[in-house]
Amino acid sequence: MALTFNVGDMRVDRVIEQELPGFDPFEFFPNLTKEELEEHRSMLEPNALDPVSGLMVFTMQSYVVRVGGLTILIDSCIGNDKDRPTRPLWHMKTDTTYMDALAKAGLTVNDIDMVMCTHLHPDHVGWNTKLENGRWVPTFPNAKYVFSKAELDYWTAQNKKKPIGHFVDSVLPIVEAGKTELVTSDHELTHGVQLLPTPGHTPDHYSVLLKSSGSEAVVTGDLIHSPLQCACTHLHARPDVDPVQGLKTRNVFMEKYADTNTLIAATHFPSPSLGHFIRNGDAFGYRYREA
Repeated sequence: MALTFNVGDMRVDRVIEQELPGFDPFEFFPNLTKEELEEHRSMLEPNALDPVSGLMVFTMQSYVVRVGGLTILIDSCIGNDKDRPTRPLWHMKTDTTYMDALAKAGLTVNDIDMVMCTHLHPDHVGWNTKLENGRWVPTFPNAKYVFSKAELDYWTAQNKKKPIGHFVDSVLPIVEAGKTELVTSDHELTHGVQLLPTPGHTPDHYSVLLKSSGSEAVVTGDLIHSPLQCACTHLHARPDVDPVQGLKTRNVFMEKYADTNTLIAATHFPSPSLGHFIRNGDAFGYRYREA
């Protein structure tokens, strides 16, 4: 399976931490019906829906972009030693999978110049920090961490009401270390890397547009979780902070990019993850790029 692709002059690597069945479809998509799942089962199995357990497979991965002398890591996945009791697959991990995958891409933590977090959920900020002598410290010592200011403000306020584990161990230490670069969710960073506002899943969620030499791709973040949401455009995810806004954002996004040459780098879609939205009657489909 190819883990490297190009967008014009950009090199992009998929750094995969997990790709396992672990999400009950009816728990994750509260308005999904049994009839809808059965209708689309053949499209989902075996890669997006495990036929044995009946659980959905969400890939946990970073996209690492090399452009203009910079190395940019988009979303830092789950992390090790993180207390996540409600997610057994994420809880107190100690494996080397993520760092091995980074090394396979020819990189070390010292090579990362920028970490972009599309939003501040636990599976997108986990490797922001590592446990060192009982303290959470930045994993990528030479990097600036790009957070939406509005997103950070929202979670800071929520954390003051009641401490949020992943915010305490994977976001606050970055703020306290002075490593953040706070931006708006439509910020243009550098060398054809631009943020796209895609709110709903979280208040100021952003996706990342990559443009180079006439080619473009979009790293979705959690704008969309499963190809099932292409076919069933009314589905919202339980973690969505604003489900109504999330539906609107996702459907406008699919309408914009369907049947175009823009490559979609879907964060949680099963391997090969990359593909294109296509129109399918009143809904959409997803055509995976050949691995």
